[in-house]
Amino acid sequence: MRIVDYDLYQVPPRWLFLRLETSDGRVGWGEPVVEGRARTVRAAVEELLDTYLLGEDPTPIEDHWQTMYRGGFYRGGPVLMSAIAGIDQALWDLKGKQFGAPVYELLGGKARNRVRVYQWVGGDRPEGVAQAAEEKVSEGFTALKMNATAEMRRVDNPAAIDAARERLATVRETVGPEVDIGVDFHGRVSKSMAKRLASALEPYEPMFIEEPVLPEHNDALPEIAASTSIPIATGERMYSRWDFKEVFESGAVDVIQPDLSHAGGITEVKKIVGMAEAYDVAMAPHCPLGPIALSACVQVDACSPNVLIQEQSLDIHYNETSDVLDYLADPSVFDFRDGYVGLPDDPGLGIEIEEAHVRELAGDVDWHNPVWRHEDGSVAEW
Repeated sequence: MRIVDYDLYQVPPRWLFLRLETSDGRVGWGEPVVEGRARTVRAAVEELLDTYLLGEDPTPIEDHWQTMYRGGFYRGGPVLMSAIAGIDQALWDLKGKQFGAPVYELLGGKARNRVRVYQWVGGDRPEGVAQAAEEKVSEGFTALKMNATAEMRRVDNPAAIDAARERLATVRETVGPEVDIGVDFHGRVSKSMAKRLASALEPYEPMFIEEPVLPEHNDALPEIAASTSIPIATGERMYSRWDFKEVFESGAVDVIQPDLSHAGGITEVKKIVGMAEAYDVAMAPHCPLGPIALSACVQVDACSPNVLIQEQSLDIHYNETSDVLDYLADPSVFDFRDGYVGLPDDPGLGIEIEEAHVRELAGDVDWHNPVWRHEDGSVAEW
């Protein structure tokens, strides 16, 4: 068995799908993308496949991963690691289909029977959050996530803090104490404002505060952690176990959030989550992406005992033109019941991609995140 062909499809709303085909007709799917940089990652995937994998046996996944990672003198970062991630997902999909088993069975077997999921509410500049939260709880979700604030100045005024506090207070009053609420700072907040914002939100007991500072400033996390009892989450913009090593050793992080389409795929994230367990850190994989990325997450969630909860992007504000279920032959694989998703039984990643629909919608999907600016014209964090 050899890898004989591949195709890449840019599809709405902002995803890139990889189709790997082997000499015996088997097909594996991956989702290698950086949101807003699909064309850049596409070129990296093509280079890796043409250089290292075409014509090769797909089964030695660890060796392929090491070759793609260490074969280049310059390594790491969002583009290269996302390219590796999508290829790695497709290789695991092929291997599961080869052995007729879900990927999680090949990774040691399940550690749970279902995976808890949370639902996004409120958009990038959060508004209408309480009503959206009430609707999602009525649909059975027991956990939500919202942005804390829109853009903030490096040192902002009390009104900015009060607006964030009132927003969370209203959601907490609406959904009650039995619903978990994650609050995403999205790296928009400076170190000094992160401490003030955490202090204001603490009475409403968020499940976690996410990316209180940019990953470039992870050295500030111990100081922020010392100022609050709210669990701290981060990791969506960290791409390997070496990036996570610092935050594990600092003891400042309670929940890590690697992305299965950015952090080297299934092979690498399984290692990261194992490291996290040794430091008593939970995992909640980042996944505002498509069905292939989500299915890869669920496979790792299923066999990792320290997984807390799973992000998913059904009905998220980015999915205006297409949604997660649109590309699946059997959308019921992602039926959410009582705030959980069941473990798939089908081989590989456990999903069947509707190839005709993918080809129909594929094109140059040119999604980019907005560029925000402060009142003085300077660029703000998005």
